[in-house]
Amino acid sequence: MTSFQAAGKRVLVTGASSGVGAALARRLAAAGAVVGLIARRRDRLAQVLADCRTTSPDSTMWVADLADTPTVGRLGLQAWHGLGGVDVLVNNAAIPKRRAVTALKPDEVEAVMRVNFVAPMRLTLALLPRMLARRSGMIVNVSSVAGRLAVIHESAYCASKFALCGWSEGLAVDLAGTGVSVKLIEPGPVDTEIWDRPDNDEPIYRGPKVAPDEVAEGIVAAMGSDRFEHYLPDLKPIVDVKNADLDAFIAGAANMASNAP
Repeated sequence: MTSFQAAGKRVLVTGASSGVGAALARRLAAAGAVVGLIARRRDRLAQVLADCRTTSPDSTMWVADLADTPTVGRLGLQAWHGLGGVDVLVNNAAIPKRRAVTALKPDEVEAVMRVNFVAPMRLTLALLPRMLARRSGMIVNVSSVAGRLAVIHESAYCASKFALCGWSEGLAVDLAGTGVSVKLIEPGPVDTEIWDRPDNDEPIYRGPKVAPDEVAEGIVAAMGSDRFEHYLPDLKPIVDVKNADLDAFIAGAANMASNAP
């Protein structure tokens, strides 16, 4: 593995007002990258930008709601021109929807898909022709372990993250040899606001959570790696067990769900 050389790189990060996105933006700016920040909350985003500008004065931000899918492509092009190009696109923004599938409404599922999958897709397709013409670039998709195995009462979230995983694999295959690389990040439980969002059921998970800065450090390491997929922390053995006997996994998860409060 070679280390990612952040100095001088132009990195566009979505979901940058808090959590992993904010930690990643600060870490990259401290290493000399020019960071473009995208998120909905202006005040929070402005604070992250102020922190980034202490070491990377050319960093900038765009306040936008990635659920507004018709505008996402234009936003990507605005960022490209504002930064003078984009070397790395980090699709990090995501929203939860903890709710049993029997209580879900179609509009709720579609809202999750718009932010967690459609927005990354549209940003990627907006920037990709320019990366391909330059024959260099990197697309980093922050999915989740929930994109590789089902989580109780998380069917909408899992669907969006499974979609992002499949999309990322397809990108990696199609872009091989073009100079544009793809990294898929699979965080486990991370200590962010996603656990406290309103209009969600109480989380069933009560175990340990990883700090956002630790995940951000792992993402930077992944950006310097030749590998495609990166679990942060390494929960791949659990996914491998699931894949070895999917019926047993579903039976076990269903039993856990039936005993959940």
